[in-house]
Amino acid sequence: MFCTLSTFLVSIGFYALASYLYEQLRTPYKLIKIRYFSDNRPTLKERYGDWAAVTGASDGIGKEYAKELARQKINVVLIARSEEKLQAVAKEIAEIGTGTQTKIVIADFTKGSQVYEHIEKETADIPISILVNNVGSGTPSPILKWTQEATQNIIDTNVVAVSQLSRLFFQRMKASKIKGAIVNVSSGTEMQPLPYGAYYAASKAYTRSLTLALCHEAKPFGIHVQLLSPNFVVTKINSYSRQIMKGGLFIPSASTYAKSAVDQLRDGVDETPGYFWHHIQNAVGTAFTWRVRTLAAYKIFSKISDKPKKN
Repeated sequence: MFCTLSTFLVSIGFYALASYLYEQLRTPYKLIKIRYFSDNRPTLKERYGDWAAVTGASDGIGKEYAKELARQKINVVLIARSEEKLQAVAKEIAEIGTGTQTKIVIADFTKGSQVYEHIEKETADIPISILVNNVGSGTPSPILKWTQEATQNIIDTNVVAVSQLSRLFFQRMKASKIKGAIVNVSSGTEMQPLPYGAYYAASKAYTRSLTLALCHEAKPFGIHVQLLSPNFVVTKINSYSRQIMKGGLFIPSASTYAKSAVDQLRDGVDETPGYFWHHIQNAVGTAFTWRVRTLAAYKIFSKISDKPKKN
């Protein structure tokens, strides 16, 4: 009896370890295999095509991702609500010197369904083969301090936008037989509830579920779907914390992060934090249960903001 119980417990332990290792190593394994043991690593342009659309392209990861796409000779549709900032990004892309084209589309994702009609109309004649759903918002704050308007805005920006644009461009790529890519930018907060950042983390959990389901639906049509889930990056969305904005080994600049993330899109991985040291962070973090991670998040985010919180 004791021997049977011991065998059963060992089997459970082996299964749990094997599951953990699979989840942590599947993406690094694919990256190593493609980069070091493949004779033919296609360029981003060869793999997906030469036009991309990036939402939230006026700042942070979106801006740097667009610039990195341009360095790889991909033309870019820049989508955000500030025309002045987008013009500045377009100028920076022109100065890269790869001869890529840019188009600016002004879109405020808090304005309802008309924004998607506007985007569809403005991009109708462009064979977009890479969509980067990057737009997002969120600042640590207890739910009690959120207003009705701010709550609706974060849902419109973080949940509705990724849903509508994923649907729209999936349909367009399928109809045009474009074997392109849809990249949905989520967050490491997707893996557990986040006290004092509840709406943001919940929206990213939604993005995770949507994207991993879409990955299976799009694959038969040759469309690659990637869930990109960064941890902390030095961007404006994290400006509530001076400590984060200092950066460091585990907190890269937006340009460093974008270069790594675009390289991983080129390699065709489907689920990734996008950055080597974030892989390491996740491997350590997910060794603990989600309840432990939630408690840790509660302790951290109840103290992390060192600026007045704004909704």
